[in-house]
Amino acid sequence: MSHLKRTKPLLGVVLAAALAFTAACGDNSDDKDKSSAKESTSQAEQGTAPGLDDVPDVVAEVNGEEVTKDEFSATYELAYQQATQQSQMTGQQPDEATIKKQTADELVGTELLVQEAAKRDISATDDDVEKRLKSLAKQNQMGSVDEFLKALEQQGTDEDFARDQIKMQVVVERLVKDESGSIKPTDAALHKIYDQAVKQQKAAAKQGGQAQKIPSFAKAKPQLVQQAKSDAQAKTASKLVAALKKKGDVKINL
Repeated sequence: MSHLKRTKPLLGVVLAAALAFTAACGDNSDDKDKSSAKESTSQAEQGTAPGLDDVPDVVAEVNGEEVTKDEFSATYELAYQQATQQSQMTGQQPDEATIKKQTADELVGTELLVQEAAKRDISATDDDVEKRLKSLAKQNQMGSVDEFLKALEQQGTDEDFARDQIKMQVVVERLVKDESGSIKPTDAALHKIYDQAVKQQKAAAKQGGQAQKIPSFAKAKPQLVQQAKSDAQAKTASKLVAALKKKGDVKINL
């Protein structure tokens, strides 16, 4: 079994980029952000608990490695919680069957990436994780790693899970770089992400929601670059997973 705990592929990358961009585009009101996070978590906890009775002990087998129910449950419950939070806005109840299928597919993809990284002697140390945590804390305008981890915990992600995600993030980033080389986003790609953020902000304002103030393109550029790199990494990882799955021995038991 791999030494890395399986989580959603690039979940750490997406989460980190989203938090950083939110911090850059927000109003810097810590009390408001913390209150909102607590409220979202409370709403999710009030939702119906996800059903796991139909999940087998071995959810999937990937080139001889098992993805267990325990591993599945941790990721599925997080995905279900996020879907429940979204349902507060959309009014649509989470589709458990769809979330389970997506979770299984994502865990299989993660195991394939882990195996491929191991073949290429790509890894990450605890020091790598700590350096990344310090960087993320700074990007999110937080005074320490502990403060950053507490913010994640308020969103339903405990410290061990967060560290596992970040270790996976570092490994996958190195694997992606090994696969496709360095990623250098163009200004056109950055403007596309920025314009989308502005569009979403305007849509939220029209619907009477709490819209965040969007900074100028120049001020937001560092976060835009990070988001663009994350998007490119996700695409490369997705293509790599598809290729590895095609030539590998994969069985999903759901």
